[in-house]
Amino acid sequence: MDEHGTTTETTESKHEAGFPPFDTTTFPSQLFWLVITFAFLFTVMWKLAGPRINGAITTRRGAINGAIADAAKAREEAQNAQAGYEASLAAARSRANALAEETRQSLNGEIAKAKADADAQAAKAMHDADTRIKATRETAKANVSIAARDAAIAIVERLTGDKVSAEDAAKAVGA
Repeated sequence: MDEHGTTTETTESKHEAGFPPFDTTTFPSQLFWLVITFAFLFTVMWKLAGPRINGAITTRRGAINGAIADAAKAREEAQNAQAGYEASLAAARSRANALAEETRQSLNGEIAKAKADADAQAAKAMHDADTRIKATRETAKANVSIAARDAAIAIVERLTGDKVSAEDAAKAVGA
C-alpha cells in the first residue's frame, strides 16, 4: 500500500537471483562481446603497441650493443696504452741500466787510472828515495873513511908522536 491506500503489484516475474555472468541465458551474447573485445584488443596490440614495444626493445638493444662496443674499444685502447706504457718503462729501465753500467765502467776506468798514476808516483818517489839513500850512504861511507883516516892519523900521532901521511892512513883504514 501506498499513501492513498492503493496497492500496486509489479508484473515482473520472480526468478532466482544469481551472479549474472553465470546466467546461461546470456552466454551467447557474452561470448559475442568477448570475441569482439578480444579481436579489438588484439588488433590494437598488434598494430599500435607491438611496434612501439618492438621499437623500444630494438632501440634499447642497439644502445646496449653500442655501449658494449664502446666498452670493448675503450678496453682495447686501455690495453694498448698499458702495453705502450710497459714498453716505454722497459726502454727507460734499459737506458737507465745502460747509463749506470757506462758510468760504472767510466768510474772504474778513472779509478784504475788514478790508481796507476798513484802507483807510478809512489814507484818514482821510492826510486828517488833509494837514489838519495844510496847517495847519502856513499857520502856517509866517504865521510866515515875520511873520519877514520883522520882519526888514524890523530891516534898514531898521539901514541907514537910520528906523523903519518894521509895516503898511508887511508891504506891502513881500507885494509
